[in-house]
Amino acid sequence: MAAHFLYGEGSLERMETMKAMKTMIDFKHFEEKVREDYANLTRTLIQRNKTITTMESATGGQIASLITDTEGASQIIKGAMVTYSNEAKIKMGVPKEVIEKYSVYSKKTAEEMALSCKRFYQADIGVGVTGTMGNIDPENRENSELGKVYFAIATERGVKSFDLEIKPQPSRLSYKMMVAENIYIHLIQILTDERAVSYTHLRAHETGRNLV
Repeated sequence: MAAHFLYGEGSLERMETMKAMKTMIDFKHFEEKVREDYANLTRTLIQRNKTITTMESATGGQIASLITDTEGASQIIKGAMVTYSNEAKIKMGVPKEVIEKYSVYSKKTAEEMALSCKRFYQADIGVGVTGTMGNIDPENRENSELGKVYFAIATERGVKSFDLEIKPQPSRLSYKMMVAENIYIHLIQILTDERAVSYTHLRAHETGRNLV
């Protein structure tokens, strides 16, 4: 009887329910962290007087939404793009040849997305995101890989691209938040590096020496 009580159908259902509840609680904590991180990013951009924009496919505008959740965001983001289809990406400046050669799911396409939106809005920073999340893209089956996301960040110093593999998530929002957190980490690192370079050049000017 004891074994049946521990491993019976009802007990298994309760265990699955508890597991699902824990997953939901864990995600809520993670989501809160991501939102706090983006509030920090927006405040940092305001302090640095840096503008940012995005061209998003897989994340559907989630990055821009997180940036604009913080008061004062209008100082640093003029607009953003959601380009789900290849046609939309091409209309907004991504070369058709790049998509045809490298596929829409590639670092190269992400780079062109970042550069295109940066150029369109004349922003200091452009972010491009493309990839596959919950299901295979029926229009791009050959290059669509579940959980594979590519993103790029363009600044005055050039463009950097990254790829990310995400394990299966319980919801579309979970996928988006995973991508958002990774983009945040790289954005903050780039801003930190740029500040370090600016400080080095300032010190070189003050001392009359070339420090780099």
